[in-house]
Amino acid sequence: MGEETYESLRKQLEQQEWPDVYMFKFIVPNTSENIAMTTSLFNEESADINMHESRTGKFVSISVKELMLDVDSIIEKYKEATKIKGLMAL
Repeated sequence: MGEETYESLRKQLEQQEWPDVYMFKFIVPNTSENIAMTTSLFNEESADINMHESRTGKFVSISVKELMLDVDSIIEKYKEATKIKGLMAL
């Protein structure tokens, strides 16, 4: 994600009231390392994490619902996620 994408996302998110539950969606190559790195971005005790393997088994979609305090914390999660090799944020 580039800075323009983050600014566009920021404008959309600022129209909502925070704190609120936010859903993150990612697709990662199906390796235990990628899955672990992605899920470790979130508090596994309070976040609702769901995973679904693709038909071919090459990828895993990861959806996470977590209570986020503000827009900056959401954008920070996306920035951290982009460090994971092969991750696609939706």
